[in-house]
Amino acid sequence: MENMGKKRPRPRRSFTPEFKAEIVELCQRGDRTLRQVSQDFDLTETAVREWVKQAELDTGARADGLTTDERAELSAYGFRGPGRYVSTGPGTAAV
Repeated sequence: MENMGKKRPRPRRSFTPEFKAEIVELCQRGDRTLRQVSQDFDLTETAVREWVKQAELDTGARADGLTTDERAELSAYGFRGPGRYVSTGPGTAAV
């Protein structure tokens, strides 16, 4: 009875950039809500919302975050997130 009402976590899935772009286009068309699109494709609203936000950053429709290219550039320099750098210099170990 301990597990009654508790949902099991959904396994992490990965999606192609093409699939994400299709989902973003469906959301931006305006004939369905973000919630409807996410339910139709069995996706979490949070993930779809993040894809839409990233697409808007990439196209310049919003400027409150990093574009995909900027994220890739930071990653190339060893930045892995807030407070998480990978040191690749001589005599240092990667974190």
